[in-house]
Amino acid sequence: MTRRGDGAGGRMPWGRRVAASLAALVACSGAQAEEPESVVVLGTRVAEPSAHQPAALDRIDRERIQNGQLQVNLSESLISVPGVNAQNRQNYAQDLQLSVRGFGARSSFGVRGVRLYADGIPGTMPDGQGQISHFDLGSADHIEVLRGPFSALYGNSSGGVIAIFSADAPAAARVQASATYGSFATQREALQASGSAAHAQLLVDASHFSTSGYRAHSAAERNNLNAKARWQLDERSTLTLIANAVDIPDAQDPLGLTRAQLTTNPRQAGVNALAYNTRKSVQQQQLGAAYARSLTASDELALMVYGGHRATTQFQAIPRITETAPAHPGGVIDLARAYRGLDLHATDHRSIAGTTLQVTGGFAYDGLDEARRGYLNFAGNQLGVEGAERRSEANRVYDLDEYLQAQWDLNRRWRAVTGVRHSLVDVRSHDHRAAAGEDSSGVRYQATNPVAGLTFRVGPALDLYAAYGRGFETPTLNDLAYRSTNGSLPGLNLSLRPARSDNYEIGIKATGSRWRTAADLYDIRTVDELAVQSNANGRSVYENIPQTHRRGAEFELQGSWAQGFSGQLAYTYIQAQTSAPYSTCPATPCTSVVITPGHRLAAVPANSVYTGLSWTRPGGALAVTLEAVGRAHIYVDDRNSDAAAGYWVGNAHCDFEQRMRGWGFRESLRIDNLANRRYVGSVIVNESNGRYFEPEPGRSAYVMFVAERR
Repeated sequence: MTRRGDGAGGRMPWGRRVAASLAALVACSGAQAEEPESVVVLGTRVAEPSAHQPAALDRIDRERIQNGQLQVNLSESLISVPGVNAQNRQNYAQDLQLSVRGFGARSSFGVRGVRLYADGIPGTMPDGQGQISHFDLGSADHIEVLRGPFSALYGNSSGGVIAIFSADAPAAARVQASATYGSFATQREALQASGSAAHAQLLVDASHFSTSGYRAHSAAERNNLNAKARWQLDERSTLTLIANAVDIPDAQDPLGLTRAQLTTNPRQAGVNALAYNTRKSVQQQQLGAAYARSLTASDELALMVYGGHRATTQFQAIPRITETAPAHPGGVIDLARAYRGLDLHATDHRSIAGTTLQVTGGFAYDGLDEARRGYLNFAGNQLGVEGAERRSEANRVYDLDEYLQAQWDLNRRWRAVTGVRHSLVDVRSHDHRAAAGEDSSGVRYQATNPVAGLTFRVGPALDLYAAYGRGFETPTLNDLAYRSTNGSLPGLNLSLRPARSDNYEIGIKATGSRWRTAADLYDIRTVDELAVQSNANGRSVYENIPQTHRRGAEFELQGSWAQGFSGQLAYTYIQAQTSAPYSTCPATPCTSVVITPGHRLAAVPANSVYTGLSWTRPGGALAVTLEAVGRAHIYVDDRNSDAAAGYWVGNAHCDFEQRMRGWGFRESLRIDNLANRRYVGSVIVNESNGRYFEPEPGRSAYVMFVAERR
């Protein structure tokens, strides 16, 4: 099969480029890691150094999240994490294209296949659909990423886990104001206040972001509020309250482009985007409370309870003639989601015959009530306005999970970690407009997933590990929504089964006095993976495909050396493909197409690399960072009928800092896409009209200012 590129340079000489980057960093073996003992919570639910865990774990600290960054998109921070593909769509009406080891790459709405958490509150709903628009980078202390088998301990749709943690307030009161301005009328203003008194601390961060967008009809505005308060109730217990809200009013949706449109003008909007004023509005508010108590010197208890509401209205570009069909649900989607949940677990630490055993057991409940309505996207002759109601459903989903995990340090060299999680996911739907007898449907999924890992400490700075885990991913409400593209079959698509996978991983982690590195190999075999069977008239009908196979390698190296230099390299190789034939109907009228073994999974690049080199003047008053980001081509659909070509992009930022009489000032200049390359960053997978491509901007520049009073 001949692959077509998008004019960004075709195939890349990956071997030479990666080898050269690796050699340059290894040659600088005098490096001191930014944080050799990187402490993480994911994996064990107890703060532990990541180096000794039998899992692929990464921590991105506050400096890397905020210094020289816009602090708008999670992709800014995840770009340097191997195994993670996070692409900014240049479309704030859609979330990032986010996948971990290929899980989640096929999502056409939100984030799926990856578990998301913000200060312990799930950003992933019980059906497996997730959102990240409320993640507040301005107040983040760090982000943790867990890949591989141990992700299964977090339940449904755990191809990986991404968690953001807000910073604790400092002992002294602090006020910080920041502003960012740049290309495409981009601006972000933020105000943060924090401090502690007696046994309490408080941090509040508010930000406003707006842009006219790189492409036509891609303007957006977003307002975020994040607050964290903590009380030391007594010597053994703490209470933490987390509140956050996001408001996205009428973010314009430029839609995807066809190959011809991309070639002619990559900045144009897609077909009918202007005519129907395609856009999305989101409002979300949530509140959580976390209570932690030391019961004894060796026993701890932790409880998280949360609740929230998310309202979404989206205007699509479905043609008026299509919507007039009697069974069509309309081109306006209106969702009101109320969600809540809790997680309670206890941890016991004890010594047994000279060994150390840590056991954690608990249960989690998450519930979702969704009111889903559909309306015509026209009224009379006026397009892009809410018309007559065509759909009204009440959907309910809950999951109830029990989990148990243990960590046993057999001696100074061997550590065994094991666990199991049982998950039950229940989905119910009531159609207010359906005829009697067809108005209610439901389905229940269950799975018990074990994981196990073993770490061998070769020496004080070198660890080897191996791990295995079973995982599963249920269909989301969006996957279940349709049984046919013409609406002739009402009710949920109850024939869908959850995907189940076997995950194997081996790895090595090493930490020297002046560097840190990690590498892993993995093999994942999945049955009943979810894919689009047919897509037409604004509806996607999903099916289970027999088998897929992912195998890959990940490598990362961090360090610093003399004269203020530091560097980082992250490389990902993944071969993700089908391993059994199946049929699909990519368009209307349905003409069955057989997908044969060996077809690559869409939107999963075979190779990705990140390299960064920084120099900091002694005293920290000036820092300069150069980045190179590369990615291989990605296919746009399951047929591999077309592809967005691979690319290399260079970025740079300079950061300045001054301190005087209790004040601190920082200024940054950032330039992305230094060579002004033309390339496609993400694709809309299996788009039925061939409007796959979402191009990235050319050279763009931003200036950032921060003033802080302590």
